[in-house]
Amino acid sequence: MGKLALAAKVTHVPSMYLSELPGKHQGCREAAIQGHRIIGQRCRDLDVDTFVVLDVHWLVNGGYHVNCNSGFKGRYTSNELPHFIKDMDYAYRGNPQLGRRIAECANAAGVGTRSHEIDSLELEYGTLVPMRYMNGDGHFSVVSVAAWCAWHSLDDSRRFGAALRQAIEASDSRVAVLASGSLSHRFNDNGSPEAAMHQISREFFRQVDLRVVDLWRQGDWKSFCAMLPEYADLCVGEGGMHDTAMLLGLLGWDGYDKPVEIVTDYFASSGTGQINAIFPVPA
Repeated sequence: MGKLALAAKVTHVPSMYLSELPGKHQGCREAAIQGHRIIGQRCRDLDVDTFVVLDVHWLVNGGYHVNCNSGFKGRYTSNELPHFIKDMDYAYRGNPQLGRRIAECANAAGVGTRSHEIDSLELEYGTLVPMRYMNGDGHFSVVSVAAWCAWHSLDDSRRFGAALRQAIEASDSRVAVLASGSLSHRFNDNGSPEAAMHQISREFFRQVDLRVVDLWRQGDWKSFCAMLPEYADLCVGEGGMHDTAMLLGLLGWDGYDKPVEIVTDYFASSGTGQINAIFPVPA
């Protein structure tokens, strides 16, 4: 019998990798990196064997998709921000059995989903950045789920999340699920000064993000789920915030009532709002 052992919303900002490198930005994202390491250690303590990452950097235009190769290995450079992430090596085991079961359960629930075992289907940095700090030694297996769902409804992503929970519980795996994406996600305008890498793009976005974090701390998921479609739209949520809808579908949507544990305090990065937060798993 499988188990959902941990759930979290995490940042994957590429400046975390830049923060490792010698130069003027070295150390700038140490709090976010340490937050990932704390989550990784928590997963070891809970005997997790597999990360399922809901990755808003994997764009799909139709259906739901799961990358469940038996292994992933390569050298990654971001085509979006090659001056932030370049030549980043990675190697992780996969969990094809779990990936296939996710697709089976989602399809049975009426949410069209495909699982893929294609060697040339590579991981995106929404998966690679968290895995670098949580899973640097390859201790955990990895399954990646497309969560930049360009033409999908948030309700379908909620239903996918509920099916994901069923798949985990019907598996032989102890699983941590990561919604890998930002809060507000309106980047700074082109030509902004370099110092803007540490600023929010609009004060409106910061204020709404902070109110959202307050709701999360209170466990007021009824209010948050009611506002999620407008929040994702008005605050330019990353990938439409489908990762967040999947995560809450996994946890019970507006029936979920647990306050989050903030692991890395809210911070701004290149105009966007970011956080690391653990969502306690209900019995």
